[in-house]
Amino acid sequence: MNAQLETSPIKAVIFDMDGLLLDTEGIYTEVCQIIAQRYGRSYGWEIKQNIIGRGAQDLARYVVQALDLPLSAEEFLVIREPLLQARFPKALGMPGAEALVRHLKAHHVPIAVGTSSSRHSFAQKTTLHGDWFALFDTIVTADDPEVSAAKPAPDIFLTAARRLGVAPADCLVFEDSPFGVTAAKAAGMTAIAVPDAAMADEKYGHADRILRRLADLRLADYGLPHLA
Repeated sequence: MNAQLETSPIKAVIFDMDGLLLDTEGIYTEVCQIIAQRYGRSYGWEIKQNIIGRGAQDLARYVVQALDLPLSAEEFLVIREPLLQARFPKALGMPGAEALVRHLKAHHVPIAVGTSSSRHSFAQKTTLHGDWFALFDTIVTADDPEVSAAKPAPDIFLTAARRLGVAPADCLVFEDSPFGVTAAKAAGMTAIAVPDAAMADEKYGHADRILRRLADLRLADYGLPHLA
C-alpha cells in the first residue's frame, strides 16, 4: 500500500529498534533455538514469524505454549536473559539505518526510538552505536514509567510523540513487525513497514506503505528533506 501526503508534512519520525535499526533478530532466534534444543524441541520460522515485535512477557507465553516447554513464561525469561546479554553488545546496525538517522537529525527533524526492549537491554544492544543513538531526541522503552502496555498497544509511540511535542497525526513510524504497525496505527500515526525478508506482505495490510529496504524510502512523499 502506498501512502500519499494528504494534509500537512510529517513533523517527527519514530523508529522501532530491533530488526529495524539494529540487527538483533538473529540473536533472539539463536537464543530461542538453544533453549528449545535443551528440551528436545525445534524452534523455527513457523513460530518466529508470530512473535516479532511482541513484548517480553507476551513473547515468552507464546513460545512456551507453542513449543510445549515444561516451563512458565517467567522461567523462560530467566533462562533466556544471560544468553541474550552475552550477545547483545555485538549487535550490528541495519543497512541504511544510521545514514537515515543522521540525515534527519542534520535537517532538524525531531526523532525518537520507540522499542519493546527494556532500558537495560537497550543499553547493551547499542554498545557499538552510542554515537548515533545519542542523536535521538528521546528514547522510549517498554519499561518506561510512562508506558502502561507494550506493543501492540500504542503507549510507546504516544509517549514518544508527547515528548517530542508533536501531534500523533504528524508522526511517521518505521516498524519491522505487524505488532509494531498495529501499535503505530492505534496511536493515529503513519506507519511504514520494513519487514524481515521472510515475512509476507499480507501480514502488513494495515501499514501505510511497505518497503523492503530503508533506502527505498522517498522522504519527499512525506514532506521530509531528500536523502541523497
